[in-house]
Amino acid sequence: MTPDVVIDIGQQALQLTTTVLGVLLLPALAVGLLVSLFQAATQINEMTLSFIPKLLITFLVLAFAGPWILDQLLGFMRRMITSIPFMIG
Repeated sequence: MTPDVVIDIGQQALQLTTTVLGVLLLPALAVGLLVSLFQAATQINEMTLSFIPKLLITFLVLAFAGPWILDQLLGFMRRMITSIPFMIG
């Protein structure tokens, strides 16, 4: 196993992690921004007002994008496991 192979595997893993986390975190970020704008406009400083919508949107995105995320993670693991013989030799 050469250093180039290790770097390539690391890059693929980081790219997959960034993609999966982006799918989960970007909607929560957008909802958090909207709630913050609402709080600034109404001067309501309630901590749960920002936490609950972000939690709900994260669960909804996970429910809808969960199969795709699982498929991506399983595909990456399948590629890693099937390439073990080529990496060793």
